[in-house]
Amino acid sequence: MHIILHQPEIPANTGNIGRTCVATGTGLHLIEPLGFRLDEKSIKRAGMDYWENLDVTRYINFEEFRQKHPGAKIWFATTKAKKVYTEAEFGMGDYFMFGKESAGIPEEILVEHEEDCIRIPMLDSIRSLNLSNSVAVVLYEALRQNGFQGMQREGELHRLQWKDCI
Repeated sequence: MHIILHQPEIPANTGNIGRTCVATGTGLHLIEPLGFRLDEKSIKRAGMDYWENLDVTRYINFEEFRQKHPGAKIWFATTKAKKVYTEAEFGMGDYFMFGKESAGIPEEILVEHEEDCIRIPMLDSIRSLNLSNSVAVVLYEALRQNGFQGMQREGELHRLQWKDCI
C-alpha cells in the first residue's frame, strides 16, 4: 500500500506518518511544495531512527505523480466526501492521498475523483482530525481488510510469559 501526502506543511506529522509507513511496509509519496525541509531535525525526531528505512519518493506536483503511476488506484481522504472509509473495499496495491493540514486536497482534484473520495466520521463541531491520526485510521482499516498481510500479529512479553504459554 502507499500513502500520498499532497503538500504537507508540518514536519512532525510527516515524520509520524513516515514511522507508520515503515511499521506497515507502506510507501510514502510526497507531492511538493513541502512546508519544511526533509533534513530538519523535527521530521527525523518524529520518525525516530526509522526514517532511514522509509521508502519515500518526492514529486514536483500531482501531474508528475500520475505520469509515474498510471492506472494507480487512489483513494482521496477528505472531510468533504460522501462515502465513509469503512464502506470502501481496499486492495493491497492501493494509494491513499491526504491533503495539507491547513486546506486538505485541492477541490480541483477531488471533483475529478468523487467516487474515490472517503471520509472519517466525526462530530460537526470539529474541522478535521490530525493528519497523522487520519493516515493511521485509514491505513489500518485497509490493512485489516486485507488480513494484515505479511504483518506480525502476535507479540511476546520480555520478562514474563502469557498464562496460556506456561
